[in-house]
Amino acid sequence: MPAVRLSAGWVVPVDAPPIPAGAVLIGPDGFVERVGPDAEVPRPPGVPVADFPRAALLPGLVNAHTHLELTGLEGQVTDDDFTVWVGRLTALKQRRPLAEYLEAARRGVAECWAGGVTTVGDTGDRAVVLRALTEMGGSGVAYQEVFGPHPDQCETSLAGLQAAVAELRRFESARVRLGVSPHAPYTVSGALYRAAARWARSEGLPLAVHLAESSAETEFLRSGTGPFAEAWRRRDIPLPPGGRSPVRWLEEHGVLGPDTLCIHAVQVDREDVAHLAAAGAAVAHCPRANRRHGHGDAPLADYLAAGLRVGLGTDSVVSLAPLDLLAEARAARALARLDAGAAVELATLGGARTLGLAHEIGSLTPGKWGDAAVVAIPPGTDTPAEAVLAAERAQLLATYLGGREVFRRAW
Repeated sequence: MPAVRLSAGWVVPVDAPPIPAGAVLIGPDGFVERVGPDAEVPRPPGVPVADFPRAALLPGLVNAHTHLELTGLEGQVTDDDFTVWVGRLTALKQRRPLAEYLEAARRGVAECWAGGVTTVGDTGDRAVVLRALTEMGGSGVAYQEVFGPHPDQCETSLAGLQAAVAELRRFESARVRLGVSPHAPYTVSGALYRAAARWARSEGLPLAVHLAESSAETEFLRSGTGPFAEAWRRRDIPLPPGGRSPVRWLEEHGVLGPDTLCIHAVQVDREDVAHLAAAGAAVAHCPRANRRHGHGDAPLADYLAAGLRVGLGTDSVVSLAPLDLLAEARAARALARLDAGAAVELATLGGARTLGLAHEIGSLTPGKWGDAAVVAIPPGTDTPAEAVLAAERAQLLATYLGGREVFRRAW
């Protein structure tokens, strides 16, 4: 991995004030060595340089929630009713040949890089994203999904998860981690939640759960009514006891903890927020997908005020395409009335925190991985975070992962 020196009109470290006419030196090991004004960052002989005078250089974006195995399925499920949408997506996935999923994941990784994203938190059940990330030299946490709504399925579902994880372990690396995702309260029994969480922790694997996403999910758990409850009754699956919010349901089954990424977390009240904070859980906030499916807005300001770790996610291309994390940051900013710097932080260091990787990525800091995105900004700007936040996907000029250029826009 060659060393590289990057300079730009602005360097936005995220964990420090923006630097006009700044530079970053990334060593041959892929880690940041120096960050500062261009005149103060060394120019080692033989080290290649890349200069972007009309751009901002910031940490690689961190997408806390993706489904990269679904790349290529955009526009194929358009239903507005979420429960219908879920059913049609499930049927579409079953029709797709298994051989297509790995190539879809590879395309998804490349498309992330083209959008400035260098690390993902991905959930899927086809066991391909971890492999794609490792083969391509990517970065992320791939959470292997497990399903099983009937308590009688618990043992079989857990055994299937364990077999998948055992097979996937060979694709882990210093930059690619494996996790476990008991999918959602309407696809996983309480018994399987408890068993999967206990086993994952015994293996040192982080957890991710789709949680409190829709009003239908809340209705299902609180009163045993609605479309998800009707679907369980048709399949003779015993319903949960009721009277609980999705957050409390997972808490009762030992799922929530500092190693748990709660995806969406829209349908919550103040008590739920307090329980998530007490558990030390993290939230992957997907504002545009939440609105696309009519779920409403998550209480982002309340999450931040409670000290929860929050990152941004795009969800899948089936919901919205193309994946655009800066668009998510703009939506989050408007929702919680954040300043531009705080919104950019959600897309970088915030996402790193949710994945448990803040010591490695999320800011341009000596000792962290040399992941960077280069965004074209207007000449003469004196507010680089504002300019970055306003940027469209076409303004992403280049992406570096551990100092390696993985994307460069042709001009």
